[in-house]
Amino acid sequence: MELNTWGVALLALMFVLLLVELFLPTAGVLGAVAAVVGIAGLVCLFMHDVAWGLSGLLAVVVLVPAFAAFAFRIWPNTPMGRRIIGTPTDEEVEAARLAELQEKARTASLVGREGVALTALRPVGVVELDGRRLDALAETTYVAAGARVRITQADGSQIKVREAK
Repeated sequence: MELNTWGVALLALMFVLLLVELFLPTAGVLGAVAAVVGIAGLVCLFMHDVAWGLSGLLAVVVLVPAFAAFAFRIWPNTPMGRRIIGTPTDEEVEAARLAELQEKARTASLVGREGVALTALRPVGVVELDGRRLDALAETTYVAAGARVRITQADGSQIKVREAK
């Protein structure tokens, strides 16, 4: 096999090794091996002919930064990239969504229940419902401490109350 064929094959192998480096946690070992293989490929091309060597060098100078830009773009979407960056997995996202839905349903179930205002609501204060302290917003401008209150609306973390009569 001719040196130019070896040179081109080694440069192609360099890019394959760099691509594999994106997906495997090798701590840069494959990147270092790719650099050595790329240099060997350039040496083979220069030994064959200076024109081949300069063409290979130009290709490396153009393609390595383009490959690096490509790698930085896709790496966060690889399993290893997501693990290192800390992006939650699909299962974690789904679990968080289900927990949020359960919390909304639990909060919505409070509507219509009665409790006691622990502090004066002017319009914000604290109410007690079944032994739990909850921050609440009075629908009217003022509810005295100790007054019985009824929950009229519960959206997420905001609970609105009205004095029960």
